[in-house]
Amino acid sequence: MIDPAYCQMMARYNAWQNKGVRAVVEAMPMDELTKDRGAFFKSIFATLNHLLWADQLWMSRLAGTPAPGPHNLDYMPTIAAWGAERFRTDGLITQWARKVQALDLTGDLTWQAVMDQTEYTEPKAMCVVHVFNHQIHHRGQVHAMLTAAGQVLPATDITAMSKG
Repeated sequence: MIDPAYCQMMARYNAWQNKGVRAVVEAMPMDELTKDRGAFFKSIFATLNHLLWADQLWMSRLAGTPAPGPHNLDYMPTIAAWGAERFRTDGLITQWARKVQALDLTGDLTWQAVMDQTEYTEPKAMCVVHVFNHQIHHRGQVHAMLTAAGQVLPATDITAMSKG
């Protein structure tokens, strides 16, 4: 299904995209970032916090890093704190991807869901695909909200990554 090269490419794409988002949101006023824009998590900042929290949670499951605290849309209190933690987490994901071996992507992963304490067991490869898909999904929401707020973001096509 997937291999280490896929993980490395997607980790690189994730970090590249987050760098572009960081540059835009760090220049915006907090009231614009926390404004309810009708998205699932309402605001740009809450969506960014959810995505950061989820990435850290999945890395705790896949790489054995510390799990974040309870799900909280105010996870990082400021955009500066979010930006620093986003940068650190992207580095952690990149390091994990560089070390992952084909064998690490086989078998099942079992975890207990934070939201409802249900135990899940799913193929590890599918979980890894989910991590990267989840990032793209929520960054797409953020991109739409930022565009509606009049912001201009860098290219998002993975094929443009080598040029950015």
